[in-house]
Amino acid sequence: MPLDQDPGKGGTNQDGSRSSIYCSYCYADGQFRDNFTSADQMVAFSRSKLKEMGFGPIRRWLFTLHIPMLGRWKKKW
Repeated sequence: MPLDQDPGKGGTNQDGSRSSIYCSYCYADGQFRDNFTSADQMVAFSRSKLKEMGFGPIRRWLFTLHIPMLGRWKKKW
């Protein structure tokens, strides 16, 4: 979720400060709040929620296109 649209204005780091990277739905107290082990899982979940909210297939695709590029999913070499 774009941080400017996050009602929590970002997740929280372990020290209680606001995360400038992750939203409050995904990140709290320095940990991810979900059990996703891959970007594909997160994309599928997000698209199903967007569908429930009434978004069409093109918008669902556009809104989730960036998920594999998030720092959380980037391969560390």
